[in-house]
Amino acid sequence: MASFMRMFDRALIREMAAGSGMTLAALGAIFAVVLLVRVLSRAAIGDLANDAVFPMLGFGFVRFLPVLLSLALFVGVFMSLSRLWRDSEAVIWMNGGLGPFDWMRPVALFSLPGALIIAFVSLVLIPWAQVKQMQYEEVLDSRDRVSTLAPGVFSEDHGGKRVYFVETASANGERVGNVFVQSVQQGRMGVIVAKQGHVRPMENGDHFLVLERGNRYEGTPGIADFRVADFDSYAVRIQPQVVADQAGGPRTRSVEMLFANPTPENMAEWVWRFGYPVSALILCLLAVPLSYVNPRAGRSLNVVFAILIYVAYNNFVGLSQGWVGRSQLSAGEGILLVHGLMLVLLFLAYWHRFHGPNRS
Repeated sequence: MASFMRMFDRALIREMAAGSGMTLAALGAIFAVVLLVRVLSRAAIGDLANDAVFPMLGFGFVRFLPVLLSLALFVGVFMSLSRLWRDSEAVIWMNGGLGPFDWMRPVALFSLPGALIIAFVSLVLIPWAQVKQMQYEEVLDSRDRVSTLAPGVFSEDHGGKRVYFVETASANGERVGNVFVQSVQQGRMGVIVAKQGHVRPMENGDHFLVLERGNRYEGTPGIADFRVADFDSYAVRIQPQVVADQAGGPRTRSVEMLFANPTPENMAEWVWRFGYPVSALILCLLAVPLSYVNPRAGRSLNVVFAILIYVAYNNFVGLSQGWVGRSQLSAGEGILLVHGLMLVLLFLAYWHRFHGPNRS
């Protein structure tokens, strides 16, 4: 009997791992494409430097990794068990001596390591990545505005005192062609048009946009006193952006920092992070009774129930986070309310499936 159990565990764990892996690959690819489109759209309008596309893509992917992992685990377990019932393999295994709790053992052995990985990502990796993203964005904000100039797009500097437009730009952004620069100084408007230009760094850290072969127009709008000057070379100092100190929010704080300052916002963040691994484990165990397929009731009915429970569970976790953040519940009450109710549902689902009127 022991060898029979081990054979069942290995077969089911292997199938669940394959299903979860394929689900994670598919969901990860879809999410990466969606996130890449968003990041590229920011780069196209000049809000993000071209060399910052992939770092920002990585930060965004890490932020949603617990959702992808928990969903992949649940789908892999649910679909594997559903196939056993659909192909009548589950009936054969149960006739061989499998009891209700024998189904929980391989599911727990498979889902527990996954839940631990999700816990590491949500409790450790995400706060670290949020801090690194904030630091990286500060570096981007302090860089020269010309590094984010996108060809064919009007862009303002940090203070809004100067407007740039370039028709072409080199891959590294150091050389631009057909340049238009508009600025206002002491009530007089200045417009510079040049064939090309390049960025020149100075020893003191300043950067200048050196324009070549162009014209400068200066005057007051509405008054015919414009002056026109031709030039072979004209340097425009690029004003560096002043980076304000950013206080990290709850998402950038480690678990130790959250409990060192147990404000409602910090405790709400803890409820949210803690909910990822716990919900992943409970959902995987709940997939055992949910996966049962009754041919007379239709093969898609259990899928509908599984989707509804997954969506409701995640929304309930979000609601509890809001209640804790508004001081309507403590962190312990929020955790017990949501996950305690799901444990009760898990018990009732197991009883109904294996001891109720619909047991096999």
